[in-house]
Amino acid sequence: QVQLVESGGGLVQAGDSLRLSCAASGRTFSIYTVGWFRQAPGKEREFVAAISGSTGTTYTADSVEGRFKISRDNAKNTVYLQMNSLKPEDTADYSCAAGERVMNPLNRYTYDYWGQGTQVTVSS
Repeated sequence: QVQLVESGGGLVQAGDSLRLSCAASGRTFSIYTVGWFRQAPGKEREFVAAISGSTGTTYTADSVEGRFKISRDNAKNTVYLQMNSLKPEDTADYSCAAGERVMNPLNRYTYDYWGQGTQVTVSS
């Protein structure tokens, strides 16, 4: 069992930066693939970024490529999402998810555990 807790969200202005954290319980967290997803009001949850547990391979959505970067610190059982040059359209509830056997990191249905989410609001 893995428990995930997100933090770092808030209200910022366009162009600002935020760093989200996803802290996990469990001694084997390093082997889990972790993904960040976001959901804006009235929209479906969408993939943002993911990082594999075995190789550290990263995946990033086209909409945030070049602005967002995912990383992990296995010693701290934490995955980060560095978000730069934020835009109003980045406003959403951001959740992290983890899974041990994630076949497609972009697919939210392949993850086993989810956090509660953290709100990011970007004003223009």
